[in-house]
Amino acid sequence: MSSQTTNLERRGFFRTTGLGLGTAALSSLLNQSSSLSQQPPNGGPSHLSARAKSVIYLHMIGAPSQLDLFDPKPDLVAHDNEVCPESFLTGRRFAFIGGEMRLAGSRQKFSQYGESGQALSGMLPHLSKVADELCIVHSLYTEEINHAPAQMFLHTGFGRGGRPSFGSWVTYGLGSENSDLPAYIVLQSGPTGGAGSSLYSSGFLPSVHQGVPFRSEGESVLYLSNPDGHSSDSRRRVLDAIGSLNEVHLADVGDPEIATRISQYELAYRMQTSVPKLMDLRDESVETLELYGAKPGKGSFANNCLLARRLVEQGVRIVELYDSDWDHHNNLDSRLASKCQDIDQAAAALITDLKRRDMLDDTLVIWGSEFGRTPLAQGVDGNGNKTTGGRDHHKDAFTVWIAGGGIRGGLSYGKTDEFGFSVIDKPVHVHDLNATVLHLLGLDHERLTFKYQGREFRLTDVSGQVMTEWLA
Repeated sequence: MSSQTTNLERRGFFRTTGLGLGTAALSSLLNQSSSLSQQPPNGGPSHLSARAKSVIYLHMIGAPSQLDLFDPKPDLVAHDNEVCPESFLTGRRFAFIGGEMRLAGSRQKFSQYGESGQALSGMLPHLSKVADELCIVHSLYTEEINHAPAQMFLHTGFGRGGRPSFGSWVTYGLGSENSDLPAYIVLQSGPTGGAGSSLYSSGFLPSVHQGVPFRSEGESVLYLSNPDGHSSDSRRRVLDAIGSLNEVHLADVGDPEIATRISQYELAYRMQTSVPKLMDLRDESVETLELYGAKPGKGSFANNCLLARRLVEQGVRIVELYDSDWDHHNNLDSRLASKCQDIDQAAAALITDLKRRDMLDDTLVIWGSEFGRTPLAQGVDGNGNKTTGGRDHHKDAFTVWIAGGGIRGGLSYGKTDEFGFSVIDKPVHVHDLNATVLHLLGLDHERLTFKYQGREFRLTDVSGQVMTEWLA
């Protein structure tokens, strides 16, 4: 047999095989009412009995100071501006601070709130009213000391790009509950963090699991509306023609990403009807708008919190809010106060609103960041005073709070040392946090895997444990 004949037969075999794979993928796609994310990977139920159906993740880009918001340290205040004992510094890494290390006590007043007596700073007057709904974890730690790697580690379980985000893993495991909206939506107030779109990337998972950025001001989704001069009917004809070509290509090569492309074109067409009304806050009551501090047509964290409630109300699985400008290496007191004014009322309103609509029990709300801040002084304030400057990055101990979705409210979990350098009771690794969130959604973090380049990957890498003490 000639080599030319062999090549022709081999080509025909792969073409035929591709046709079979493509036809199967297309048949599966067309039998669904929406995108490929509708079904979990095994086509069956989730691993566990779920406590939560959806997640609203409030990520503060840049890392708020836990020592000035959630973790009062009277001893640190008592030793303010003193040279830090060497025993606290040995073997410890800092991102920028150097030279003489001086302790920096918080200037914020802390009080206890609710029946649980949760300690919160005076900078959070609204959040203090829902203190009994919060599980405040004081003992979180991570492995990365700079923003972009730490943001990726929190979201993907790895400090470099290329792996799927938390939201992508969840939609891969659970699919979507709404055929007219993406399962994973991103809202931003200010620029995304140093890791950029890697924070909501699908990585090596099918791209249907990518987070989709929505906007609370202007056009809700870029490039979703029809170009000038094109009607919905003309867009339908164009999509039908493109779909036919993609179906031929899919049948020819069997690439599942082509099936994703067909699916997402159709989803985008349906979103042209569903999204504008959903993103228009003018149909909310005056009382609700005032509760959040939201203003229709304006881009803000408050608007995004209200939009997040509307999105999960419509079955969106994951809504992640990114709020920027929390990286306070100097002018801490004034800059932190300004940022707390941006988020305090709306974050508390979100919990209040979810609860009164009987949605908090199955909606998990998470507030946190990539790491915390040091107990050491850095930089200066506006008057050149170092003792009221800022704080450097701190990976060894920081705070996150969680509410709803099967979480035990009114819980203060874990403890740091007298200055806030290290966890001394009930340490929680980032993988533990993610394992617990997946558990509440009905997913076993050790079984939610995807084989890539010959290896089974998961969000929690090779560690992580469910924090059962947090569960209601």
